[in-house]
Amino acid sequence: MNRWSWGNTGNDSKSDRSGPHRGRLMMLLLWIILSSSLCLMVDGQMKIPPETVQQWAVSFGKEMAALSARYSGAKLLQKKYKDIEGVVKIEEVDGEELVKKFAEEMEEMLGRKMKSVKRLAEAAEDADLYHDYNETLEFDYYNSMLINTVDEDGNPLPLGGEFPLEENEHFNKLPVNTQLSNIQVPTNVYNKDTDILNGAYMSEALNDVFIDNFQKDPTLTWQYFGSSTGFFRLYPGIQWIPDENGVVTFDCRNRNWYIQAATSPKDVIIVVDVSGSMKGLRLTIAKHTINTILDTLGENDFVNIIAYSDYVRYVEPCFKGTLVQADLDNREHFKLLVEELHVKGEGKVKKAMKESFKILNEAAALGQGSLCNQAIMLITDGAMEDFQTVFEEFNWPERRVRVFTYLIGREMTFADNVKWIACNNKGYYTHISTLADVQENVMEYLHVLSRPMVINHDHDIIWTEAYMDSVLFNSQAQSLLLMTSVAMPVFSKKQETLSHGILLGVVGTDVALRELMRLAPRYKLGIHGYAYLITNNGYILSHPDLRPLYKEGKKLKPKPNYNSVDLSEVEWEDTEEKLRTAMVKGETGAMSLDVRTSVDKGTRVMFLKNDYFYTIINETPFSLGIVLTRGHGQYIFIGNVSVEEGLHDLLAPDLTIASEWTYCETDIDPAHRKLSQLQAVVLYLTGKEPDLECDVELLQQTLFDAVVTAPMEAYWTALMLNTSGIDEGVETAFLGTRSGLLRFQRYTGIEKRIAKSFLTSTDKENMFTLDHFPVWYRRAAEYPAGQFLYYMPRQETRAGRIVIATTAITVTVGKKTAIAGATGVQMTLEAVESRFWAITTQPNDTDCSNVEGICPLRCDSFDMECYVIDNNGFVLISKQRNDAGRFFGETDGSVMTTLIRMGMFKRVSLFDYQAMCKMNLHSVSSARPLLSPFYGLASALKWFLSNFLLFLLEFNICGFWHKEPFADAKPSFSVSSAHKKKGDILQPCDTEYPSFVYEPSVKETNSIIKCGRCQKMFVVQQIPESNLLMLVVQADCDCSRQYPPITMEPKEVKYNASVKCDRMRSQKIRRRPESCHAYHPQENANDCGGASIISLSASLFLLCLSFSALVS
Repeated sequence: MNRWSWGNTGNDSKSDRSGPHRGRLMMLLLWIILSSSLCLMVDGQMKIPPETVQQWAVSFGKEMAALSARYSGAKLLQKKYKDIEGVVKIEEVDGEELVKKFAEEMEEMLGRKMKSVKRLAEAAEDADLYHDYNETLEFDYYNSMLINTVDEDGNPLPLGGEFPLEENEHFNKLPVNTQLSNIQVPTNVYNKDTDILNGAYMSEALNDVFIDNFQKDPTLTWQYFGSSTGFFRLYPGIQWIPDENGVVTFDCRNRNWYIQAATSPKDVIIVVDVSGSMKGLRLTIAKHTINTILDTLGENDFVNIIAYSDYVRYVEPCFKGTLVQADLDNREHFKLLVEELHVKGEGKVKKAMKESFKILNEAAALGQGSLCNQAIMLITDGAMEDFQTVFEEFNWPERRVRVFTYLIGREMTFADNVKWIACNNKGYYTHISTLADVQENVMEYLHVLSRPMVINHDHDIIWTEAYMDSVLFNSQAQSLLLMTSVAMPVFSKKQETLSHGILLGVVGTDVALRELMRLAPRYKLGIHGYAYLITNNGYILSHPDLRPLYKEGKKLKPKPNYNSVDLSEVEWEDTEEKLRTAMVKGETGAMSLDVRTSVDKGTRVMFLKNDYFYTIINETPFSLGIVLTRGHGQYIFIGNVSVEEGLHDLLAPDLTIASEWTYCETDIDPAHRKLSQLQAVVLYLTGKEPDLECDVELLQQTLFDAVVTAPMEAYWTALMLNTSGIDEGVETAFLGTRSGLLRFQRYTGIEKRIAKSFLTSTDKENMFTLDHFPVWYRRAAEYPAGQFLYYMPRQETRAGRIVIATTAITVTVGKKTAIAGATGVQMTLEAVESRFWAITTQPNDTDCSNVEGICPLRCDSFDMECYVIDNNGFVLISKQRNDAGRFFGETDGSVMTTLIRMGMFKRVSLFDYQAMCKMNLHSVSSARPLLSPFYGLASALKWFLSNFLLFLLEFNICGFWHKEPFADAKPSFSVSSAHKKKGDILQPCDTEYPSFVYEPSVKETNSIIKCGRCQKMFVVQQIPESNLLMLVVQADCDCSRQYPPITMEPKEVKYNASVKCDRMRSQKIRRRPESCHAYHPQENANDCGGASIISLSASLFLLCLSFSALVS
């Protein structure tokens, strides 16, 4: 018997302490014995016998397979589907026909929304035509901030009163009034202003149209009219919730739907004066003006910003001489750079104006930019001349480029020149002396740009990009919904004002994108298939891989660039952007791609061959794409059973259907809105609700699956009643089918169950949702049918961890095979561990006569580490229980590195172009060190005074001349973000992260790792009939210095300055909006602006300005 033993060496090492010479001799002897032992191990390479590990692997594999098969009933279920193969037919899915059918249904749905908006626009224009403006009008409308509110004496507030509200399922369970609309007015607009009262009175006519629209199309959500005077009429009426400061900052004129409907696409150059005279409050106002202009731009617009003093410089040097798309990414980038502007030198505007005209002229000549409106926004505190020669050279006589001027500050010395520039270039002049003036004055340019469209009465319908309106409603359910809006401008039809081109406002309605995507049902697309929508700019409207939110602390927040995620950043395997280009151009077609995708929150890679089919949705700027995966999306099988037979099995207590899928449309009739999908299906099939609109094809499949899977209920129940009892730790058996049907059996009561949330409504990963099949279903589909795949879910439960075993169920007709479903069992990790440790411990009386290496071999030995890992390298079983669920490379970098080198595992790179990374810790502006105590004190005082000034300016001054309170409002400003450390701020970035996958051609291996003075041996063996591997590793050699851990942490992809600039400047292919309204011969350009009417106390202003100058 050849037995390796470390026990004997301990006796030899006991030294005689009688003298140092004897001690040294004994130490030398010990070293020789250890060295010889090590040499024997290396030469023999048999310290761990592979045969023993192989026996363990086979035994463990058989035991796990038997346990999984017994409690899941997989063999019975597969037999039931095998039995029906003679009566079913398998059809190949025609992707081209499918995408066209989906697109037609979406076009029809969106067409109904457009008709509703047209009716609103016509009603609003007619109401205005027959309304005579009344300077002394008194009218009590329902103000959404003041309804159902009383004063100290219990009397209703003016513009308030009783306004019945009732929770409504259709409107995200918000309390609403479906019989009336009401009006919201921003805090900075006086709610009894004559313009507001006349507009509110005139727009009362919309109430009947709102209700009529909703009755004609019960799927409509919010309908609204945003007035150019600032009020917002919303149906159904709601109680408007102010922010935590009591302020309503929402202004409908700032919203994308308003701006896009009011104007055509535009190229804008913002020219800002940063000369010495612009210091203090003037620069603050100028920055706020730039940011407000940026907020009025959208993804169909193009922009650049030039700052001038003694010389001309681009705020972003990378954008020199060009226009960039005004998407959310670029706008936010500009805002950060504008914040760092400083004043210096003398203002020489002439060079800046010439540079601006050159950019715009070159863009028009090269066919770049919007190819529609062009404008220069000049922000300055004065112009010493009118620069007529510049305009003669670049802009006259056509005056193709409009020039808008913003005079900043109280000084009026050069106001005439600034106004002359605007009036002689078809623009508009405004005087901005306080921060409160900015919003209203910036909005004026939109009305000027809308004149040609208004005069021509071109009612262009616009669709917005995806957005989350977290501002509109203080409700989490609403704020996390991605939506798009359809809107249309409303014009004055009065003859006397026709040449002025008066825009009355914009009407619109919202479409929740989830509701639109329901028209591309999951069951028709297969296990890994999906549908997605993009805009004419290539940005994602809807895609299952779009992740618009990120976590900041405990709060979920929209990412800064959530609605400007490009298709190429999600379908990143489309490296040549052929798919993106074809879809943006509005083409219909198909293509295939080999893709790497991931499941289980990005940790596990899958290799798929996807077929993409795409087409345009007519009358919209959107394109629809669907993806069918080869092997899963190719085929669909159809069976048939009687309604009576299917209904009987559908009512079984262990059965549910996908609550997010649409089996029957419950949102049309208000009486159906509280029904679950299963309740609606039963009512329809029993004939109690024959008017329900149901998906007959899906119901047919669901009934068929209910009948075929019905025996599973009896099988699982028999196991429960078996006298031998249920094995400890087996908690739930489950099955799911392609029709969204789910059956499960709880073997363990809720009080003893570790996986309390598994297969509950909160467990989205393991349920059928609108976006995906359950994780266990998707993973089973990628593994041979009949073999179980084992994995540990990432999330921990409170009481412990769980293991899921799952396998696919197939149907084969001829040479065509379709996946009918998946079944499995969920058990505790402890149940799996106990079986493993029992198998991997050889008793002392083991026959070791034919074994070369350690015998008996025991995993519980101190010098041995044993693991079970899955095919993605995640640990299921380890002595250290904390290792379970971790990536093995983090536990033992040396063995994982060797497995990768030997080809047993393959490293796969994945990319995330929607990641969020911490900002670099360098400060942009560090010119003035905080060494001076006076400067520190002055900075603090300046901050206090600035915010105090903002406090005063937040209120509309007009309100002080009226007795009635227009709102119980507090100022709205936040300094938390400004004072947050830059290192704590997350910003959008690109990351690369690894995933690892087992190469099944390598069944077993063993190797020795050299680690300095010691060597580590390990043996790896595949566990049959599973996706698992068994590892037995020598534990007494530490290799961590030579082999650091291998982590799966994502790494930010860093771009050097040149590459970063190229990426920012690159103009991807886009489809321009079809209509453009930049010119009309009857336009009255004489209405070109005047001074601001809002004023501030001169003494307060001088005090502020003096102090700002002192501390600047």
